[in-house]
Amino acid sequence: MNFNSFEYVMFFIGVLATGWLLVGRPQLRIVFLLLASYYFYASNNGFLLVLILVSTLVDYIAGMRIEDSNDPRRRKLYMIASVVINLGILGYYKYFNFLAGSVAAGGQALGLDTVPPDFNIFLPVGISFYTFQSLSYTADVYMGRLKAERSLLRFSFFVAFFPQLVAGPIVRARYFLHQIPEKPRLTLRAMEGSLYLIFWGLFKKIVLADTLGDYVSAAFDSPEDIGAVTAWLGIYAFAFQIYFDFSGYTDIAIGCARLIGFRLPPNFRRPYASASFSEFWRRWHISLSYWLRDYLYKPLGGNRGKSKIFTYRNLMITMLLGGLWHGAAWTFVLWGGIHGLLLAGERALGLAHFARDYRHRPLFRFFKVFLIFNMAVLTWIPFRATSTENMLEFLSALGRFDHPTSITLGMLVAFLMICGGLMVQWLGEYFPPKRLFLRLPLMLKAFIYAGIITVVVVFSARGVEPFVYFRF
Repeated sequence: MNFNSFEYVMFFIGVLATGWLLVGRPQLRIVFLLLASYYFYASNNGFLLVLILVSTLVDYIAGMRIEDSNDPRRRKLYMIASVVINLGILGYYKYFNFLAGSVAAGGQALGLDTVPPDFNIFLPVGISFYTFQSLSYTADVYMGRLKAERSLLRFSFFVAFFPQLVAGPIVRARYFLHQIPEKPRLTLRAMEGSLYLIFWGLFKKIVLADTLGDYVSAAFDSPEDIGAVTAWLGIYAFAFQIYFDFSGYTDIAIGCARLIGFRLPPNFRRPYASASFSEFWRRWHISLSYWLRDYLYKPLGGNRGKSKIFTYRNLMITMLLGGLWHGAAWTFVLWGGIHGLLLAGERALGLAHFARDYRHRPLFRFFKVFLIFNMAVLTWIPFRATSTENMLEFLSALGRFDHPTSITLGMLVAFLMICGGLMVQWLGEYFPPKRLFLRLPLMLKAFIYAGIITVVVVFSARGVEPFVYFRF
């Protein structure tokens, strides 16, 4: 069930109405919302419920056993069990085919007759997100940051809450669990802000991301047949396609959760207005960035090592595994490695500055933001490429200036969307669009909403395109 489908609209209206009707019976309300979340997740494949139930039960039991035990070895054993079971399930469904194929390819390179087993393993939607979310709970209990949750109902609801279940943001237990027993409140201002996020998210996904996606697919599917103009426009189009798509999902998730009565953390904050890659990762997929920092980078030693070499090593390991989290392919590992090198290089040269650091030097700030944006765009090439061969062919196309290219209407539309998206990113640092919109007169806001609904309905006629991060 996709946010951008009529099925979801009807589902959400029913959940929203029933949820508020049950506000006077909090226990029954959570039971209903949990069942609705399970229905949402099982709408494509009922078997997926088994996987999320296993992760829920494992971490619920592990959390209580960790807190109740006074023996450090037992506590560590329960923590290891949680990690092994959760990552074991994730590894089997997401990485088995990749590892088996890599081993077979390595064997063939050595002259061996190796063929990878074909188990026809499918990737469950959202498994990377809810696995990290559930796993962070046991880690927090183990490190003494959080008391174990004794209610299986509340813990199950924390893991399965449907707005952010399949594509984030990855919510920490200490951020969400305390909200469950609280009486929900929804002010007029919060409701207006939530509607803004939902409509803006739908517009970003259906109108902007899906339109750019058509052009991106044309560029990456056959890079051997395109020239430099098409290739360069294709990679800039993908940079905004993935931003509009993923941030659009996040906007809808946060808005829907707030209407139901729950707060979710932000996941994007104008990443293409960053003045360094360190800042980029504090603005892009924020929940994953901070998850990797707190549960991988810091446990590895962070920047507390005796030598800076250890800091750079920890950065590289974190980003390589962060790339692998996104997908089971060497291109994702390469993408993570490139960002690891850039982050380590910035730290080594003392260049990890933030946009606010240049607020009294606007021209230099513009130069740094422009440079980081263009470098970030280039790093998306291995991320979008379907294979190493596809990536190399696309890189070759970037320099194919002698290829005849005719300017089409689709190229002009893509170019205008890219320029418009970039302007909103940069100007949004000074004039936040949400704040400006909410200050508009009511009639003008109603007119804008009517326009967005009309455009979204018209563009929806192309069909329902799944969100990009559903693949991760």
